[in-house]
Amino acid sequence: MNKKKICFIAQFPPPIHGLSKAVDTLYNSDLSNEFEFTKVDITNNKQFLKNLMKIWVSNADLFYFTISQTKGGNIRDLIILNILKLRKKKCLIHLHGGYYRQLVENDLSNWQRNINYRAMKNLAGAIVLGPSLKPIFQGMVDESKIFIVPNCVDDEFLISDVEFTQKLDSLKDKKVLNVLYLSNFIQSKGYPKVLEMAKLERDRVVNDGEDQKFHFDFAGKFFNDDDREFFERYVRQNKLQDFITYHGIVSGKKKRDLLKKSNIFVLLTTYPNEGQPISILEAMGNGMVIVTTNHAGIPDVVQNGENGLILPVSTLNNIDVLDGIEKFTLKDIKTIIEKNYNNTREEYTEERYLSNMSEIFDTIN
Repeated sequence: MNKKKICFIAQFPPPIHGLSKAVDTLYNSDLSNEFEFTKVDITNNKQFLKNLMKIWVSNADLFYFTISQTKGGNIRDLIILNILKLRKKKCLIHLHGGYYRQLVENDLSNWQRNINYRAMKNLAGAIVLGPSLKPIFQGMVDESKIFIVPNCVDDEFLISDVEFTQKLDSLKDKKVLNVLYLSNFIQSKGYPKVLEMAKLERDRVVNDGEDQKFHFDFAGKFFNDDDREFFERYVRQNKLQDFITYHGIVSGKKKRDLLKKSNIFVLLTTYPNEGQPISILEAMGNGMVIVTTNHAGIPDVVQNGENGLILPVSTLNNIDVLDGIEKFTLKDIKTIIEKNYNNTREEYTEERYLSNMSEIFDTIN
């Protein structure tokens, strides 16, 4: 029996971000034994015409397409979707975010909005990251063709049961808990708020003479000099060198070690294109308390009090996040991280993700 031919039209690493990471995990998985995978890497827009030619000549049975959430990217996507329509090819789109509907309804001109509606009606299916994101395509894509596939934690970044037990046991003797920010350094991802938390901790220790309870670890990429200068200036001016460590861009063993030693994960995001951050799932799978916002698809994964501290975006600027964390007792922390670890092992493994994707690929005939 011939394998179904699936062509990926997507962004592949580098650079590494949530979307490219998820695509890479899928493309290089064992599903390539079940299906025949080919790819058109659309990361570099300078290759646009060459990529269109690759799509035009492809003999794939199904095109798996990760769509954009920007105006310019949407024009590119519409050209690709219309080429697939001309060729009468089946297309499954995967939205790794939560902004597409707002883009269509609020940011696009009438002509571009109308073309999007027509293009969506021709799809074989659309994938979103969680139930709360299904409305993005309602009224555009037939309800039966909207699929839900949560993100996953790659196996290499999920600690073992033995490591988790050791981490849990070590909490009783740990005097300083490690707070982790692991994401790109974009203002709306909330890293300035984590810097404020570090300042509050320093002020409490230095001014009030209390013992240090938290150390703040930052890791991720700076996309512009302004954010890097802001970060470095804030640390320097507030004398936070003993309270903050910046680890740069982490991967492999360095990332595994950082996840393994951290206890509290903070991502106070209001990022417009946010979907379901893989970094939150990685933190849960490494036995951490989650501190985040009720933004985009995050409420599908974490709930306040059960998985950590989930803050309303509308009141974020008026909340002392550090004070909220300090209210968790050791018993609370142990209960939360056990729940997070077990939930990740059940719901957000690489195996579960690939099984979900395989089922959808098989469904579309």
